[in-house]
Amino acid sequence: MTEADAIDIAREAVLVLLTMTLPVMLIALGVGLVIALFQALTQLQEMTLVFVPKILVVFASLLFLLPFMLGTIATFFEGLADKIIGLS
Repeated sequence: MTEADAIDIAREAVLVLLTMTLPVMLIALGVGLVIALFQALTQLQEMTLVFVPKILVVFASLLFLLPFMLGTIATFFEGLADKIIGLS
């Protein structure tokens, strides 16, 4: 395995990581923005109002996106296994 192969695997791993986490992070960002707008409009500064809905929505999005995430990571590991097999 050359340095270029190791860099390629690391680059692909980072892309898989971003592909898996970006949808959940964007959903959390959207919910946080809506809650912040609601708090600014109503002048309600309750700390639990920020965390509880965001946690619930993130957990729901994780359950909804789990098949996509598993498919993405399985494809990555299959490609990685093929590269390992090709080394010998």
